[in-house]
Amino acid sequence: MQTTDPIADYLTRVRNSIRARHKRVDIPASNLKRELTRILVEKKYIVGYSELKDDRQGILRIALKYTDGVNAISGLRRVSRPGLRVYRQADELPRVLNGLGIAVISTSRGILTDRDAAAKKVGGEVLCHIW
Repeated sequence: MQTTDPIADYLTRVRNSIRARHKRVDIPASNLKRELTRILVEKKYIVGYSELKDDRQGILRIALKYTDGVNAISGLRRVSRPGLRVYRQADELPRVLNGLGIAVISTSRGILTDRDAAAKKVGGEVLCHIW
């Protein structure tokens, strides 16, 4: 099944796995999803991930992070959608929960967090908020 919004599908799979208290979640791989997962590992929202080969594009197996039964991710929200793209310049980048969360930005220098994009003075498409 082909989804029209792969990032929303990614966020929904992670959100559903957290609510069901699963230890891991399998997501069809793509370069964009790999970069999003790399950021989640870097910011310590997830434990890690591995890549499984299959007859198509591969699968990302993401290990979710729990501390005393509470997940490190308390919320995920898609900002820019296929029907309504949201772009921000470097000086207009959003702050998620007053700096406690992260915004993931697709820039000309790759997929970056809001802080990294502001430090490099680049704007781009606001993909999602994670807190």
